[in-house]
Amino acid sequence: MKSKNVCLILAMLCNVQMIGQQSALVINNVPRGTSEPMVNIGLEEIVRENVAQRLNKLLSDEYVLYVKTQKYHWNVVGPFFGSLHKLLNDQYDQLAGIIDETAERVRALGFKAYGTLAEFIEHTSLSEDPGNNPNANDMIKNLLKDHEMVIRELRDYIKYTADHDDLGTENFLADLIVIHQKMAWMLRAHLLNE
Repeated sequence: MKSKNVCLILAMLCNVQMIGQQSALVINNVPRGTSEPMVNIGLEEIVRENVAQRLNKLLSDEYVLYVKTQKYHWNVVGPFFGSLHKLLNDQYDQLAGIIDETAERVRALGFKAYGTLAEFIEHTSLSEDPGNNPNANDMIKNLLKDHEMVIRELRDYIKYTADHDDLGTENFLADLIVIHQKMAWMLRAHLLNE
């Protein structure tokens, strides 16, 4: 009797549901042996999965862009060093926030976010730039090209989310377009005419 009371107290503390004579652990709506909570947000699982795949691709692009921006921040030289060094610092800080929010959006949909360099490189549309330290103007051109590519991809992702009534992700992506457009504008304003 005493052990049954201990089990019932433990069950209440852990939000465990007792089913018949056997107990099946369901802690915070996560059945034992699974890694994801049951997600019931009004979107079919296949839609959530397709959106999560797009978000993971975006996460990969954002991470590669973050690393490239940071690399250029560290290696920029020339007469505009001060202003470019600060601009690139500000932009990689913004990208770090975008990366975190994108990964959390994937998780909110019930899927795992990519989290390794290998996954990011495998799924990105952007190129790194290993072993190459271009001049400041070419750094700006490279970053501008990458931001513009991300903006074009975001437009496609927004169409998909709109077509499948995922208003939360649609709004999230629309906010990202505004941020990337501003970053692109700032880069464009620093571009030297050749």
